[in-house]
Amino acid sequence: MENRDIIAQLEQINQKLNVIMEEIELQRRQRREIEDLKNDLKFVIKDFYETSLKELEHVHDYLKTGDILHLFKKLLRNINNLTKLFEQLENIRDFIKDFSPISKEMIIDFMYKLDELDRKGYFEFLKESQRILDNIVTSFTVEDVRALGDNIVTILNTIKNLTQPDILQAVNNALNVYKKLDIDVQENVSLIKLLKELNHPETKRALFFTLEFIKNVSNINGNNKSKINKE
Repeated sequence: MENRDIIAQLEQINQKLNVIMEEIELQRRQRREIEDLKNDLKFVIKDFYETSLKELEHVHDYLKTGDILHLFKKLLRNINNLTKLFEQLENIRDFIKDFSPISKEMIIDFMYKLDELDRKGYFEFLKESQRILDNIVTSFTVEDVRALGDNIVTILNTIKNLTQPDILQAVNNALNVYKKLDIDVQENVSLIKLLKELNHPETKRALFFTLEFIKNVSNINGNNKSKINKE
């Protein structure tokens, strides 16, 4: 009985020793790994240090310790601003991500619109319009363009007056009458025939209208010249 107890105790002691040996072996292995890591870090730190020295040789004339400290302080003072900036960048990234499908649809619609304009001849029209501009540029001098700029108000007012409905109707009536005229004027027109024509009411009204028109135009020109002379 005592032998069995002794054997049992020895087995327990043996098991505990095995556990202790495994723990010692584990610690030895960890220590060896730490030593290897230290050796590797020594080489890395040494290489980093030597590389840093070589690189700093190129900038040591432009960089001071105070500058680095000032930059570090400024970063600390603006840490909130930097955080907000990063948040804004994240928001922009999210916006771009959400806007990408919409932008693709807009580009597709834009391409369809360009194709439609091309089929309708807009681009060909613009191309031919360039020839018109080329002809204008080659046909007019800089002085002509300057004179046009000085008188552009008068030109626009004239065009505005010409586009009034009553003026357009009068011009259209005159053109219609001109197209329907079939007058054969003889080379030798006698004075008696002219006097006979003057007795017609239509001729009298036409002459009176012509005289009134010339008189009014002359008065307007005289007033314009007076204004110009005063200026």
